[in-house]
Amino acid sequence: MSDSPRRPASVRANDRERRRRRIRRRRLVLLASVALVALAVVAGVRALTGGTGSPSRHPAAMAGSGAARQTPSARPSASGGAASSAVLSSTVITVGWVGDTTPGSMYGMPPDGGRALFGSLPSLLRKPDLMMANLEGTYSTAGPSKCSGASAANCYAFQAPPSYAQALAWSGIGLVNIANNHSMDYLARGFAQTRAALKKVGVAYAGPPGRVTIVRVRGLRVAVMGFSPYPWSAPLNDIPAAARLVRRAAAQANIVIVLMHAGAEGANETHTPHGSESAYGEDRGDVRAFSHAMIDAGADLVLGSGPHVIRGIERYKRHLIAYSLGNFAGWHNFGLGGNLSLSGLLTVKIDGAGRIHGGRWLSLYVSQPGVPGIDSSNTSAHLVSSLSAGDFSRPYRLDSRGYFAGR
Repeated sequence: MSDSPRRPASVRANDRERRRRRIRRRRLVLLASVALVALAVVAGVRALTGGTGSPSRHPAAMAGSGAARQTPSARPSASGGAASSAVLSSTVITVGWVGDTTPGSMYGMPPDGGRALFGSLPSLLRKPDLMMANLEGTYSTAGPSKCSGASAANCYAFQAPPSYAQALAWSGIGLVNIANNHSMDYLARGFAQTRAALKKVGVAYAGPPGRVTIVRVRGLRVAVMGFSPYPWSAPLNDIPAAARLVRRAAAQANIVIVLMHAGAEGANETHTPHGSESAYGEDRGDVRAFSHAMIDAGADLVLGSGPHVIRGIERYKRHLIAYSLGNFAGWHNFGLGGNLSLSGLLTVKIDGAGRIHGGRWLSLYVSQPGVPGIDSSNTSAHLVSSLSAGDFSRPYRLDSRGYFAGR
């Protein structure tokens, strides 16, 4: 027991009141700090989502919703401070890519409004946050085609009714590349009808000259451009012009994806050569030089089609280039068998800062009349792994089931 005199009651009361005030002040400071952090996080998220405050679902998960917004420009700055950087790094999306897809042709139309074209794969195509394909052909009505006239003996024009575009959305494919040699099969009228049909069912498209297509995926802005050697698309063979378009896209979006339709065609064209390639008298581009230049300009992924066979996957400056996924789906219009039937579904996990977190090459096999199915023997994964190791100094290495690691 202390020998000091007991303090008066009034003094003790004042002490208690001072302690209560100190506690209140500390609580107010703490609450203010929490509020400032919350405001910073909200500001960062709003910067990434364009001010909506919540991410949008992509039509790959909600077919026909129209949730994918295509704009030639507009994106908030990606430099939103520490909060924005944290959101970019922590948000990982899955991007899917398949090769040449023809909705219908003079050789027939897939039943069930076109849904039969995709076999049993829609359950897999709907899994990626953004599922993309190369659309070779048109959604258009009867009319003149590029094959009209006496010189059409070896000419191929692909067409399905505009209503068949709904099957594309139903399958899970949310964006298509229309930069290829079959987009103008039914001339400018068919090209316009195709774009209108895609827009009606909420499927985005990339490929027209100067176009940067931006879709919102889980709060991130993803810019997609399509390139080919043809005048109705962004220019594959004018690499400086293509690089300028990619730099413009990189200033508008969190993730930049380049789709290219390029390279020689045929069952023996599985290797990715150095230098330019040609087919049917056309300059089909220098795919290595083009792909490297696009990544140098700011692209995060380069995904290819055109040769009708699969090619290897290259790791370039910690980014991914898939040079060809081969044929994917058609209806009696593809030459099949051997390498021409080997196909794949490529999925890549990538974050908002462009870092790759791994992915998978799922082996597919295209059987008559041109419908893809899962190949449990993983034949195309083994082939793409071999091609990657043989053609590139820095390949992506696949395990026995087609999985690969990130950086």
